[in-house]
Amino acid sequence: MSAAEAPPPDKGHGMKVFVTGGAGYVGSHCVKRIVAAGHQVTVYDNLSKGHMQAVDPKAEFVRGDLADADKLGKLLRDGRYDAVMHFAAALDVGESVREPLWYFRNNVVNTIGLLEQMKATDIKRIVFSSTCAIYGVPEDLPITEDLPKNPINPYGLTKLTMERAFATCAEAWGLGSTSLRYFNASGAAADGSIGQDYQPVLHLIPVVLQVPLGQRKAVSVFGTDYPTPDGSCVRDYIHVEDLAEAHLLALEAVKEGRTEAYNVGTGRGHSVLEVIAAARAVTGHNIPVELGARRPGDPPELYSDPQKLRDTLGWMPRYREIEAVIETAWRWHSAHPDGFGKA
Repeated sequence: MSAAEAPPPDKGHGMKVFVTGGAGYVGSHCVKRIVAAGHQVTVYDNLSKGHMQAVDPKAEFVRGDLADADKLGKLLRDGRYDAVMHFAAALDVGESVREPLWYFRNNVVNTIGLLEQMKATDIKRIVFSSTCAIYGVPEDLPITEDLPKNPINPYGLTKLTMERAFATCAEAWGLGSTSLRYFNASGAAADGSIGQDYQPVLHLIPVVLQVPLGQRKAVSVFGTDYPTPDGSCVRDYIHVEDLAEAHLLALEAVKEGRTEAYNVGTGRGHSVLEVIAAARAVTGHNIPVELGARRPGDPPELYSDPQKLRDTLGWMPRYREIEAVIETAWRWHSAHPDGFGKA
């Protein structure tokens, strides 16, 4: 068997996994899941957006920056890791439009540095946090992996750039990669232990829940004249624990020399007004709405076709109803109204 065909390490004995950005929202939930599955994890995070309290206590934590090539290289050499899971990136779409060079430095240059260190230490497996933003405004719905990739913002372009770089590395030195293209990551750990604490608040569900928490007077709805059932934008809200399960399955299946990519979503969409109505039902609070004009660049509908992930890796989302997603988020935010800092 050639190196390119080598199977992943025996998952029954656990892998040693190096996780960048593992103190962030999605990263910390994925670390929690892969630790529970018996893998040995080292989290590497500069804590610019992540939180130490979010890191599973069974994981090793090292504070550091991807730009620190010497520190990163030593850790990878000494750790003898089987695989890397890469979450560390900037992710604010609006910020990426204002500061594109920072996004290319952080999301592309730093990831290339990580790949250089992986090559130098003979680590040939990576699971990558990608995004549905690489599709831009899709030509068809639901979104399948083979649709054209036309990102309309620098954030999406940085992720697509790295996906293409992985494919070239597969040919050049046998890198095996799996890119998971998230839709709208949502919710919190079912046991209430960790959740989303990101400033500024960017995602719809945490924004909506700020109203019953007394942190916001109303929710702004940008556009009510879209060609959707109720006129507001429709998105695919994937629970963060379902995302974590997808990462575990990808980690245990990634093979050297192969490049894979999967959409991770529920396969159905919910409108902004539907999310607000569901949050009212879950929280028991009236959530006032302020109607506004459309925002430039907001597609009317974005939702996934996750069939490839289901067929190939056997993944199935457990959270199909938006109320169930919001319930986990409300449990976290109501118990941690100020995030990890003042629980």
